[in-house]
Amino acid sequence: MYDYIAERVIKESKYIIETNSTVRSTAKHFNISKSTVHTVVT
Repeated sequence: MYDYIAERVIKESKYIIETNSTVRSTAKHFNISKSTVHTVVT
């Protein structure tokens, strides 16, 4: 796995856990699509 992908996975997952946010709000926060968030987290 590329380093930048691993960093993104950790950053988004950490955000979801710490803020108890949804996929939609996480996507909005990182300015990416909700499909991307779902793919990264799963």
